[in-house]
Amino acid sequence: MASLPFSATSFHSTFIGFNYKARNPDFFFIRNGSSFAFSRRKFSVKSVASDQKQDLKDEAQITEGASLDTFVPDSASIASSIKYHAEFTPSFSPDHFKLPKAFYATAESVRDSLIINWNATYDYYEKNNVKQAYYLSMEFLQGRALLNAIGNLELTGAYAEALKKLGHNLEDIAREEPDAALGNGGLGRLASCFLDSLATLNYPAWGYGLRYKYGLFKQYITKDGQEEVAESWLEMGNPWELVRNDVSYPVKFYGEVVSSPEGVKEWVGGEDITAVAYDVPIPGYKTKTTINLRLWSTKVAPEKFDLSAYNAGDHAKAYSAMKNAEKICYILYPGDESLEGKTLRLKQQYTLCSASLQDIIARYERRSGESVTWENLPDKVAVQMNDTHPTLCIPELIRILIDVKGLSWEQAWNITQRTVAYTNHTVLPEALEKWSLELMQELLPRHVEIIRMIDEELIQTIIDEYGTEDLDLLQEKLKQMRILDNIELPESVADLFVKPEKSSVEPIVEAVESTEEDDVSDEETEATAGEDQLEEEEDVEEESEVPLPPVIEPSPKLPKMVRMANLCVAGGHAVNGVAEIHSEIVKNEVFNDFYQLWPEKFQNKTNGVTPRRWIRFCNPDLSKIITKWTGSEDWVVNTENLAKLRKFADNEDLQSEWREAKRRNKVKVASFLREKTGYIVNPDSMFDVQIKRIHEYKRQLLNILGIVYRYKKMKEMSHEERTENFVPRVCIFGGKAFATYVQAKRIVKFITDVGNTVNHDPEIGDLLKVVFVPDYNVSVAEILIPGSELSQHISTAGMEASGTSNMKFAMNGCILIGTLDGANVEIRQEVGEDNFFLFGAEAHEIAGLRKERAEGKFVPDPRFEEVKAYVRSGVFGPYNYDELMGSLEGNEGYGRADYFLVGKDFPGYIECQDEVDEAYRDQKRWTKMMILNTAGSYKFSSDRTIREYARDIWGIDPVVLP
Repeated sequence: MASLPFSATSFHSTFIGFNYKARNPDFFFIRNGSSFAFSRRKFSVKSVASDQKQDLKDEAQITEGASLDTFVPDSASIASSIKYHAEFTPSFSPDHFKLPKAFYATAESVRDSLIINWNATYDYYEKNNVKQAYYLSMEFLQGRALLNAIGNLELTGAYAEALKKLGHNLEDIAREEPDAALGNGGLGRLASCFLDSLATLNYPAWGYGLRYKYGLFKQYITKDGQEEVAESWLEMGNPWELVRNDVSYPVKFYGEVVSSPEGVKEWVGGEDITAVAYDVPIPGYKTKTTINLRLWSTKVAPEKFDLSAYNAGDHAKAYSAMKNAEKICYILYPGDESLEGKTLRLKQQYTLCSASLQDIIARYERRSGESVTWENLPDKVAVQMNDTHPTLCIPELIRILIDVKGLSWEQAWNITQRTVAYTNHTVLPEALEKWSLELMQELLPRHVEIIRMIDEELIQTIIDEYGTEDLDLLQEKLKQMRILDNIELPESVADLFVKPEKSSVEPIVEAVESTEEDDVSDEETEATAGEDQLEEEEDVEEESEVPLPPVIEPSPKLPKMVRMANLCVAGGHAVNGVAEIHSEIVKNEVFNDFYQLWPEKFQNKTNGVTPRRWIRFCNPDLSKIITKWTGSEDWVVNTENLAKLRKFADNEDLQSEWREAKRRNKVKVASFLREKTGYIVNPDSMFDVQIKRIHEYKRQLLNILGIVYRYKKMKEMSHEERTENFVPRVCIFGGKAFATYVQAKRIVKFITDVGNTVNHDPEIGDLLKVVFVPDYNVSVAEILIPGSELSQHISTAGMEASGTSNMKFAMNGCILIGTLDGANVEIRQEVGEDNFFLFGAEAHEIAGLRKERAEGKFVPDPRFEEVKAYVRSGVFGPYNYDELMGSLEGNEGYGRADYFLVGKDFPGYIECQDEVDEAYRDQKRWTKMMILNTAGSYKFSSDRTIREYARDIWGIDPVVLP
């Protein structure tokens, strides 16, 4: 396409108010007597004028404070804005206006309106000194931003028309945007849904994270399975972010702690880096509120570059300080098998906590003015830790308050406990982080001192609660609840558990006075005394047989660790699980001792997902149907209205419209699969989907073994029998296995091998297809979920905290097959038991089943043995699957004994899949089930979740901008 037909000079005078004025700081803010007035969320702009006189006239109208609603941007003004950015903020040569350049110019155009609203929001919060929530997370899985932003701004139609005038299609432009590589799975996607809901509901809040240059990794599927390469999402820059070079904070590692004569602690020496802020505006839906996601990038000052070493040829030494700083934000979750990997992860976590808290404290001081009252910090600041990764917020906040602001320990500890709260996302022991005390002592010496003080506070609280009469009970409580694991007790309480030394007993013989009434001879006195001495010696012998108090001593064979989850519970005022069943497990198992001590701290906050991204924007066909049958678009922000669909579930017109919309989405999925994998699938088949992080507890292995069993049975039948007995299926997988998680990568390899065999089997044809979608991310999910008909959420019961993909599928009218785990329990309650395919052991049975297995009492189902033998027969290629199949065998040992109970649940799973086939054959019944799944998903909006956090944990109220 030729370059755009306009000159920079003429355009600069033509485009007034939309972009040029957005660069004037006074233009951003709501001020009395300013040159610009805001009304709701529209920014002021008129259609592009035909000449400069009209431009100046429009500008005059704007500066007179006309209502913004009068100046709703139209396609012509938007086209001019896009042209402006193509000319004046280019990342590409001026010769052409092809898709990549068009995307960046379009995104920068949208960003202008976001900046206006962002500044208005920020300014209003500052002036009114509102209480604000700060959400700290190592992950924010944002996905693409363009369609979401213009959808929230209600400008989708205007942008589509503007781009059409410029020779492009909005959908093509949107596909040019790479997914932001800032997360991996449900943890990060939840955080992003929360930001969307916070903005939409007008809650004052910010998110804090790290700006990963290379993300987790980009996944390729080859003949050897999964291969990882670095993400390239920042290769051409990020048009949504705004670097804040004036917002940076020092972050220190290593060094030592010194004390002044007055006892004031100072952390000195060591390695110093700088965290620099990058801001990403997050717009709300149909509101001017635009909140902020602040991401930290790390660097060092230029003088740290060793020029003399460089000129001497020692280039590695010359830039070692720069690389050590920059690599902190290279990769999400670097491999931690090595000491270097562990050190890097701990540096990441501390960087997030330190930079964010310094920023929060600076904002609190600025808003407080000349009189800063630190006791009021919890009245203005709420810090939410998304899992244990930001745990260092607790000692870091205490460090700032004591060492920098001069508060006492008692003040700092009280303020911290009232400010910080913790969300638990897992019951897996390996995910409840523990850090080596030795590593933490070396990297963060001041924080270890503070953690020891917190540990001592906790110990004293436990002693106050349980007393010292039952030392066995006290020892057990301390063993389970202490923050410091396998570490000596502080001196203040160690004496309670000291084993008494054996000592000789010196009997005391009291003199016996003779009286007239008690006339005893000397001989009698000596005899009596001798008898008393014998009795005392016997008593001493009897007492020495009583068990001595327990002795708490560290084991030299075990590492000394810091238990981060325990620190979270002790250091915060609230602990929440993320589904009803998960929260019960948290209270009754994971943190039961803490729950007994502080029952008021523990809450449930079932996860949710934003209906804007996950229905309204990704599934426009279904959205139109919902709007028609519920009577308005109000369901987009009040999902309770989805429940209105229940009364129409049997309506033939609705069912017909629903099936048509589903098939259109399936056609899109089929096209996408062909593009990404080369496989051709029939959209008239059932689309059966499992897309999530690859992990043994999520049991993709159970799914693929069920497919293998299905394939084997098909092969044993004639063509007519196969057609009669099986519903055609396309089984779709997606997800990344962590780079060092060998077993998960074996599962990926196994799925792709099965797909390669099945998909090329002419006898099977369209009856069964198995497709692994490479590099699963948010944008892939936005295509697959609307076209899905069956979704698998089949984790071992009690191991999935909540899950959020199950909610997205249900919202889009997809039926779930799953266990009673995580949010499945609540989804099943809301959509109806008849509209959820249930199988598997329940959470309360798991421990007993594992014990049964360890005792050699488990007898596998013959069908399970049959399918394993079939895999080992080599039908799926030459790869040796003994390690994978071996993990399902034996009764004990690491990587053995089927810890995740695949064999136990296999019979129930394949029988449940037969029920799925039966239901799918009755399309009227199946369509009703789909409608009832969408209707029942109303409860699982992140809007509902955020309202509960705001009310019960953060204590913040909506703040609507004027």
